[in-house]
Amino acid sequence: MKKKLVVFTGAGISAESGIKTFRDTGGLWEGHSIEEVATPEGWNKNPKKVLDFYNQRRRQLQEVLPNLAHQILAELEADFELTIITQNVDNLHERAGSSHIIHLHGELLKVRSTKDQTYILDWTDDLNWGDFDKFGNQLRPHIVWFGEEVPALEEALMMSQQADLFVVIGTSLQVYPAAGLVTFLNPKTPVFYIDPKEKKIPELQNPLELIPEIATVGMKILKKKLLALI
Repeated sequence: MKKKLVVFTGAGISAESGIKTFRDTGGLWEGHSIEEVATPEGWNKNPKKVLDFYNQRRRQLQEVLPNLAHQILAELEADFELTIITQNVDNLHERAGSSHIIHLHGELLKVRSTKDQTYILDWTDDLNWGDFDKFGNQLRPHIVWFGEEVPALEEALMMSQQADLFVVIGTSLQVYPAAGLVTFLNPKTPVFYIDPKEKKIPELQNPLELIPEIATVGMKILKKKLLALI
């Protein structure tokens, strides 16, 4: 029986593909404050600005490719029962070939109704003011904004509890509630943490191995370590 490998990814893994992260630019995301474009208040104040922002992100996504870190994760499905829990809203894990992905913060290539969060559509083009669901309600980006509930969190917690091995890649573990996943691990589950700025995980009691590298380099190292555990 394959071991259950759970991988928690953040913005750092996609940054190597050319997708910018707001934490690298002093709290600004492509020149916008998070309050403007990633909160319910920002949407209510200026929905057209929010739509334009995500339209630009959607276009950018079509111009980038998965990197080696995404590809190695997809390859590991041959040897492990692999689940990826990601804070990223891009589809680079899917495009690399991974098949079981939990998107905690939504997906850039989907939209949903402003009145029914279960009414979700695939969407690759621009989303405009006046694009409605079948009941005449405005559509919005299928993104979990700051201050909103995280619908996929329960599934992510369950998968984390079942993990035989847990990997953290490209996230500072500062954004909650997602960052709290490590506190739900079995205390004996080994944790591997890939981050170029070597650091400890607060309050983690599990066996921890730090790999102080960027995602693409760290994943080459990690693959060898994981295959040695089979």
